[in-house]
Amino acid sequence: MTGNRQTSWAFADAFVAEDETLRWARARAQEAGLRPVSTGTGATLRLLAASVNAKAVAEIGTGTGVSGTYLLQGMRRDGVLTTVDIEPERQQFARDAFRAAGFAGNRARTIPGRALDVLPRLADGGYDLVFCDGDRTECLEYLEESLRLLRPGGLVVFEGVFADGRTVDAAAPTPEVHRLRELLRAVRESRVLLPVLLPVGDGLLCAIKRG
Repeated sequence: MTGNRQTSWAFADAFVAEDETLRWARARAQEAGLRPVSTGTGATLRLLAASVNAKAVAEIGTGTGVSGTYLLQGMRRDGVLTTVDIEPERQQFARDAFRAAGFAGNRARTIPGRALDVLPRLADGGYDLVFCDGDRTECLEYLEESLRLLRPGGLVVFEGVFADGRTVDAAAPTPEVHRLRELLRAVRESRVLLPVLLPVGDGLLCAIKRG
């Protein structure tokens, strides 16, 4: 990648400024050793939620609430975010962030637990958008669950599919990278999904579930 392209990419990713609440949630993530979505990824999530007029969104990987805050900002005023994380203490930070951002407590449902244990309990066809930012070795299972959860015309979004450049590296892949490559292939070849791979953050794979 040329220097100009790298500079342009960095400029685009930082184009939308974050407010104090998002900066607070991002700082809590960094203190916990987590890697929250980039500013550009968050802005894209907000735009995607608004584009489908999302009333119901499912999120895999609550973290400290950075991505969830962006999703809530793009959702309808009566929308509900259902967010799952294996670490409940992180979800308390997320709830604090959502409240500080001005969202009522009933706008977000935080569920502690492993995603593949929680997702089967969610309603078929009941979601406008599913955002996947959990264990990347489980990404194909997340895709399967997302297809069940999404209404026709809904969006599934996977974060981190570049894996810091390792996904396109010819070297022997780690199990995580191998699964990400399988995910990319499955989404691209699916007859029920209309995909795009966006070079934002660490790679954002998006696909609409055809009606």
